[in-house]
Amino acid sequence: MNVGFLHPGLMGETLAANCSAPTLWAGDGRSAETRARAESHGMTDVGSLAGMADKADAIVSICPPGAAAEMADQVAAAGFQGLYVDANAISPATARAIAERFEHFVDGSVIGPPAHKRGTTRLYLSGLRAAEVSAWYEGSALDGRVIGEDQGAASALKMAYASWTKIGSAMNLAIRALAQAEGVDAALVDEWNISQPGMVERSELVAAAVSPKAWRFTGEMEQIAASFSVAGLPAGFAEAAHEIYVRMANFKGADQVTLEQVVDTLNNAGE
Repeated sequence: MNVGFLHPGLMGETLAANCSAPTLWAGDGRSAETRARAESHGMTDVGSLAGMADKADAIVSICPPGAAAEMADQVAAAGFQGLYVDANAISPATARAIAERFEHFVDGSVIGPPAHKRGTTRLYLSGLRAAEVSAWYEGSALDGRVIGEDQGAASALKMAYASWTKIGSAMNLAIRALAQAEGVDAALVDEWNISQPGMVERSELVAAAVSPKAWRFTGEMEQIAASFSVAGLPAGFAEAAHEIYVRMANFKGADQVTLEQVVDTLNNAGE
């Protein structure tokens, strides 16, 4: 089975690298950085999306959440008849809508960093052929886990999990910005060190780790908000986090971002 990946970015690269099947990618119009990643893992360049639709038995979509539905539309329009695996951070409703475009579909979601060593990253899968996809990763650094046949289950798990990790991170930074704006940040730090051990360090770690990729989280927050709304739950948590990440979007790709820089950006957005 030939498995195509759209596209081998930082996460897609490790999905492809850990896959036991022959891997394909579509190089037309992609950056030199993406090309280098694909070539370093021995992926075969089929040129265009049409070429992938023709040569791949399965296609894995791993892209920014806001592009997931459009990507699926393009693959379907190219006449792809094989197994489509959507591994994006999307709502269960979005996953189920994408599933309607394909006869063979598996819902997937990734929890953890790019998988370079075992024990760090899980690929959750749901759908009738989920076990088949999981088998591609047996013995690899990526832990494939089947959680049922519901086509939206893997996406629902991702939305629930990311609600805590990413919304929690946004809230932590927003709290530090509020304290700074009101002149009580030093007092907050003192209190956190007494009653909430680790919170001060979390602010600093989150600022450094999240800022360069905050731009990617905006679309994910929209998907989380939609998930809560469809379930009849308040969506405001994700909507607020979305605004925080929008304000941080200019840190895209930045190195060594400090908490002070993030707090200043949050408090001075729009000025």
